[in-house]
Formats: sequence, C-alpha cells, structure tokens
Amino acid sequence: MEKNPTVCYPTAHLQKLLTFVIFICVLSSSCPCSSSLSLDFYAASCPSVELVVKNTVRRASDSDPSIPGKLLRLLFHDCFVEGCDASVLLQGNGTERSDPANVSLGGFPVIDSAKRVLEIFCPQTVSCADILALAARDAVQITGGPEIQIPTGRRDGRVSAALNVRPNIIDTSFSLDEMSKIFTSKGLSLDDLVTLSGAHTIGSAHCSAFMDRFKADPKGSFTLIDTSLDKDYANQLTKQCPAGVSSSTTISNDPQTPLRFDNNYFKVLLAHKGLFQSDSVLVQNERTANRVVALANDQNRFFDGWAESFLKLSSIGVKTGDDGEIRQTCSATNG
Repeated sequence: MEKNPTVCYPTAHLQKLLTFVIFICVLSSSCPCSSSLSLDFYAASCPSVELVVKNTVRRASDSDPSIPGKLLRLLFHDCFVEGCDASVLLQGNGTERSDPANVSLGGFPVIDSAKRVLEIFCPQTVSCADILALAARDAVQITGGPEIQIPTGRRDGRVSAALNVRPNIIDTSFSLDEMSKIFTSKGLSLDDLVTLSGAHTIGSAHCSAFMDRFKADPKGSFTLIDTSLDKDYANQLTKQCPAGVSSSTTISNDPQTPLRFDNNYFKVLLAHKGLFQSDSVLVQNERTANRVVALANDQNRFFDGWAESFLKLSSIGVKTGDDGEIRQTCSATNG
C-alpha cells in the first residue's frame, strides 16, 4: 500500500513560492494579488489564529467526515468570484450564496464557529477570508494531504452578487477549453487546473451534477450516453441515483478513497471513472493527459504541485490594506 506522507513546507520554501505568485500577478492584471500578505501577519495581533481554526476544523470533521470536502469546495467558489474575500459567505437576496449554483455549498457553520472564538480572543482582527483559506488548507492536511503554510492578511469584501457567479465558476459539464478560459482569467495555468482538480479526491456531489451523462427513457431507466465513462461504474451510478431519487442523495467524488486526500483521484480518471464530464476531459486531451498520468504515478509530485497551486488559488484577487473590511460576523458586512 502506498504511504501518504505528511509534507511540511518550510517558511523559506513558501516565501519563494509567494514571491513567484506575486511576480506572476504583477505581469497579469487578471490576478490582482498583493505583497501585503505575509506568513506572520497575525504574529502579534492574534498568534493563536491558526490553532483556533485548525482545532475547529478538526472537531467538525470528527463529527461529520464530509466537512473537509465542503470547506475545500467553499474556498474555490469564493476565490473564483470577486477573489478570496469571503464574499460567498454573505447572506441575503441576490448574494453569491443565493445563486442556484451555490445552494449546495456547505461548511458555513465551521467558519462561523471559528470566527466566534476569534472574536472573543482577537476582536475585529481576523478576517473571514483568512479563516476560510486556513480552514480549506487544514481540511486537506486533516484528511492526509500535505501540511503547508499559506500567507494571511486578506480582508473581507463588501460586494456579493449572484450575477457574478455563473460567469466565473466551473460547471461539471464544461469542456477543457471552457475550464481553461476561466482558470487563465484567474492567473492559473493548465497544470494548476489539473492539480487543483485533485480536490475531487475528497467530497461528494448530488446526482444532478453528473446525470447529464445519461439519458432517461419514458420508464425512468437511465442509459449511458457519455462513452468516456466506464460502463460498470456507470451502472453503479444509476443504481445509486435511480429515477425519483431524493435531491439530497450524494455520491463520493472518489469511489475508492473518498475520505482521504491522496492521488487516487488521478488513478480513477485513468480508469475512466471520473464522476463529472469535467473530470473525464482531463484524460481525453493531450494538453492535460500527461499531467494526469504523472500525478497518478507519484503522490509526492501531486502534493508538491498542490502546495504551489493552492497558494496561487488562495491568493486570487485578495483585498489588503485599506480595501475591504474585517467583518464582525461572516454572514453580513459591518455596514
């Protein structure tokens, strides 16, 4: 059995990566990162912040094993719309959170719980955006992935609009070109796209997220129409998601190790058992197929790539300095 080593990236390594990310952002106005982020941002103002967040995530995950996957997905949906500014956490009519594409998001209580504790010990100091980024980072480590350091100093956004959601997030039916266009607009490469798709090694999806790969007949039986999907796996999916199944039914993204952050997702793709069409296209195109093979064959390579790509993801469009605010509660702006 392949071991899943904990990889701890030292400060010097992360500083080099952060410098690289900032350099890329300087070259690309589509990724307005900021050098105001730092690895010791809360060293004096709230030194316990990372411990509080990690303990909150761990307790929640012990009670509900689906939490890590939900937190990781929540960060993606936040950072791809308005940047990593916790705008997805805001409640209200017309907010990002109200868009149908975000209705199935979860993990909000975990962020709220960590925020309440931090408001006691470090009032009006730690942003919800930083809490979310740290929580997603910890979700990976808690489920067996690499332990990495990420800089903090993000501030919370005041704008959250549902109309900004659909043009900026990946749909499970997207082609490689459609996904690449969005990733490129965020300053992310094709390698980042493949590596960050590895987030699907944990988490689950509702049946409706992949049933477009099947056709229903008048009797309610499903027939596979996407020939890129393994037939035996397709039959398994139709049994788990029969006609009339509850809208709350979910299927693990990774059918083999759904609760462990590992490189098995890429092995699943090579076996033509990617749950989504957007997964399957990664092995159908020569621009990404070699990367899938490389990550499937070497977990350490995946973990190294994850550390770099996650740093870039969590730095998209951050607000720092006088931009944005530090919310008192994550679900509402201060004003």
